[in-house]
Amino acid sequence: MPPLGAFPAEGWAGLQHGPRGLSRQAWGAFARAAVLAVDGWPAEAWGYAAPDDVREPMRRVCVAVRQALEGETPEFEDAESLLPLRPPLDALRRCFLEQVGESYAVLGMDDMLRVLGAIEGAQRALDENAAQRFSARFSGPDALHLVVEVAHDMRSPLGSILFLAERLRKGQSGPVDAVQERQLGLIYSAAFGLSTLASDVMELARGGNRLVGGQAMAFSVSEIFSSVRAIVLPMAEEKRLDLRVVPLEGDWRVGHAAALNRVILNLATNALKFTNEGYVEVAARPTGRTRVEFSVTDTGRGIPPKVLSSLYDAFRRRANGESYAFSSAGLGLSICQKLIQSMGGELQVDTELERGTRFSFEIELVGAGRM
Repeated sequence: MPPLGAFPAEGWAGLQHGPRGLSRQAWGAFARAAVLAVDGWPAEAWGYAAPDDVREPMRRVCVAVRQALEGETPEFEDAESLLPLRPPLDALRRCFLEQVGESYAVLGMDDMLRVLGAIEGAQRALDENAAQRFSARFSGPDALHLVVEVAHDMRSPLGSILFLAERLRKGQSGPVDAVQERQLGLIYSAAFGLSTLASDVMELARGGNRLVGGQAMAFSVSEIFSSVRAIVLPMAEEKRLDLRVVPLEGDWRVGHAAALNRVILNLATNALKFTNEGYVEVAARPTGRTRVEFSVTDTGRGIPPKVLSSLYDAFRRRANGESYAFSSAGLGLSICQKLIQSMGGELQVDTELERGTRFSFEIELVGAGRM
């Protein structure tokens, strides 16, 4: 056990004596916490090959805490390797709290709070530094690769969730009651929404040039509506909303079924998200011999006029006006607009506050006869 006020390990130069105004007892407890964290925390938990490798990151953390104790903004040298500093900082906080528990009467409340505040100051500086580096990567030359990589990594586990939830819903792992079936439906809908979001991010990052591809094929509009209804019905039931589907006369058409499915699903999901009472209706009607209008109507809260000008923007400006974030609806609507334009249409919106919203589009879909 190190003596009070001392950092006995080599390489901890400049830390042997506490900062001005902090008691020797408080600095001693901090020193003990640092040494105990190094000796007691498994190196492999930090991603280091050997226990001795832990000493240097802990030294960096302690320097940052001391800077905070002296009223300075903590700085981290070699900012490229910040991630391995998080576990040492967490271990230091934990061990210091253990020391406080053993020596509360000796340390004094003011010194104890001062050290804990400095640890939090180091944590805040570490988080801000990491956030700045992350932001810099997004504005740098590898931003596109980073976005696609993150979205791609999301889709694999989400695919597993979808597969397992569907198996459970169908009773392939044993019987399920009505409540469990509804809950599994919600899990499936949420995972499907996240998977779609990941796909949207990837497509936007790539410019949206591959949203609609391949040759137009014969498909059933009713089958698309049934697929969408099966996915979003648990959301409607959870919110006690009436989900209406109005089928198309002359059901079989030639077009891009996958793109159309994606648009209808996104619009229906958005409508359910922003509607708390009433209904959501998915409909299709012929407007000519080869043209079809699709619409999704809700009785939700409507869209404020100030939002309409940026409704299809994938990003929205934050309230502070200094940065951007993915729009909760705009990302999906941006994809929908691109998809519809690729199919020769244009997404339209009619909305009234507290009365509801209707999204619609008209595209060319030649009849295919009954298959």
